[in-house]
Amino acid sequence: MTIRVLGTTWCGDCTRARAFFDAHQVSYQWTDIEIDDGAAAEVEAHNGGHRIVPTIYFDGGAILVEPSNEELAAQLGI
Repeated sequence: MTIRVLGTTWCGDCTRARAFFDAHQVSYQWTDIEIDDGAAAEVEAHNGGHRIVPTIYFDGGAILVEPSNEELAAQLGI
């Protein structure tokens, strides 16, 4: 499974989501949108021009924006 987490280093929800994945030993690709302009544009395109993070992309086309731990668990089936 490929999971892409687009966020920022100062975002509390980004830190929480990454900690959730780490705690459940789920691998993911992290991209800081403040460094990667293409990732920032992708987040803005998905979120109506807003930089709402984390924006998380899953295999199969699912996208979660600012998900709770419960939403992440449901998406992963854990």
